[in-house]
Amino acid sequence: MENASNSSSNETPPSESLQSLSVSHPQKSLKERFDIVRSIGEECIQEDELERLLANKPQPICYDGFEPSGRMHIAQGVMKALNVNKLTSAGCKVKIWIADWFAQLNNKMGGDLKKIQVIGQYLIEIWKAVGMDIEGGQVEFLWSSEEINSRAHEYWPLVMDIARRNKLPRILRCCQIMGRSEQDELSAAQIFYPCMQCADIFFLKADICQLGMDQRKVNVLAREYCDDIKRKNKPIILSHHMLPGLQEGQEKMSKSDPSSSIYMEDEEAEVNLKIKKAFCPPKVVEKNPCLEYIKYIILPWFNEFTIERKPENGGDKTFKSFKDLTDDYESGELHPGDLKPALAKAINRILQPVRDHFNNDPKAKELVKRVKLQGDKIMRLRSKLTLSLPTQCRVTR
Repeated sequence: MENASNSSSNETPPSESLQSLSVSHPQKSLKERFDIVRSIGEECIQEDELERLLANKPQPICYDGFEPSGRMHIAQGVMKALNVNKLTSAGCKVKIWIADWFAQLNNKMGGDLKKIQVIGQYLIEIWKAVGMDIEGGQVEFLWSSEEINSRAHEYWPLVMDIARRNKLPRILRCCQIMGRSEQDELSAAQIFYPCMQCADIFFLKADICQLGMDQRKVNVLAREYCDDIKRKNKPIILSHHMLPGLQEGQEKMSKSDPSSSIYMEDEEAEVNLKIKKAFCPPKVVEKNPCLEYIKYIILPWFNEFTIERKPENGGDKTFKSFKDLTDDYESGELHPGDLKPALAKAINRILQPVRDHFNNDPKAKELVKRVKLQGDKIMRLRSKLTLSLPTQCRVTR
């Protein structure tokens, strides 16, 4: 895989605020380290265990992972870079599990492992370009197919033991981790998936499971397994917030719906258009995706958010806190017509180093071309399959 440092020197550097997060400070107090790590999670199971872990282990192991299954959207790209750099700044080691075998089990890219691995390489390139700190040795990318094959004697007995100790209904409740539901018609491979993901946590010797809220159920399964085998040190669950889609009622960003997502290599004009069309009702803060982008991406990245307005409309204003922003928005002092252009401008600033990398680095350019081509083929195949079905049998997800 090509390192991002080989790209053109004309590339826009990652923001200074993100770079500052990527520097580990040994002099941080226990409280400072705890506050940094805890800030990542919308939920933490359990806080007292997290504090004891940080007090007793100089370099806790954090497990994160992703299923290579298509183009990367901004929630997966920017939020993961922010979270990983926070964890490393607090002295943690982050193991990022490239779940290529899992994507194959979940029938992503038609189950073609080579295509799945191309996507995995593309995702790593994006994280390098956007500013994830991977140079200090505190971040390690591990391909599931390689690691499992090399230590099969450790992995498969663990998977089998987890499967043996759990009833089928309990495993089916974990199907959300694959983007499925208990009502979906699942293959045998997909039923096996939660047992394997649970095993990953112990296989990687993870102290902290740092994944999205949609992965919570399988992480809880891992803690329950500890009870079964009388293991005292349970993995701590740190579940981060899930960004919604850009359209009304979309609780989660969807890679398969371009109007729902901003992709990491989207051009400036594409970002501007998507934000312009995004759901953003005046004076409404709750379930407003534009405000969520500002809370979870823009403010953590830049530590501020600036609105540019004409003097007759109140003039420019810089917000340092989300509360100040929402106070102005709820009162009507801040209008969507001013907020949206500022949001699009901030997102474009974050994404510019990624565009530069994929435009200037020949190998990266070829990689994203292959990913887009593979994605287009899958979408065309889905369309053909849908059109071939009787109208009453078609299901929209």
